[in-house]
Amino acid sequence: MAKKKLAAIVKIQIPAGKATPAPPVGTALGPHGIAIMDFVKQYNAATEAQAGTIIPVEISIFEDRSFTFILKTPPTPVLLRQKAGLEKASSTPGKTVVGSVTEADIEEVAKIKMPDLNAYDLEAAKQQVRGTARSMGLKVV
Repeated sequence: MAKKKLAAIVKIQIPAGKATPAPPVGTALGPHGIAIMDFVKQYNAATEAQAGTIIPVEISIFEDRSFTFILKTPPTPVLLRQKAGLEKASSTPGKTVVGSVTEADIEEVAKIKMPDLNAYDLEAAKQQVRGTARSMGLKVV
């Protein structure tokens, strides 16, 4: 079988298990001519265990209008907000501290994010997560 030719790669962030053909899914995939409902059903089935969390997805669309998708790990700020029990981060990071996370929380988030980070080891990943926490107005204790 000949290799399919890639037409586009679309990256979107959708709540797990709650994708609908409405925007942002419809507006991102519509111009490429793929069956939006097919994607929505497959995505919801693949993410139903993580319901409520935002899951980024990278969709590879081929010239014959078929597609494949890869699920990524949730964004670091989403995971940190869950650990700190916050609705949103600080509007003035560096000046206002809105919450705190423990070193164990940082390590747990780093382990979850490790496949998607450009870090060689866990310590480097923890440094990236600490930086994100600081930029959100969270204190690491």
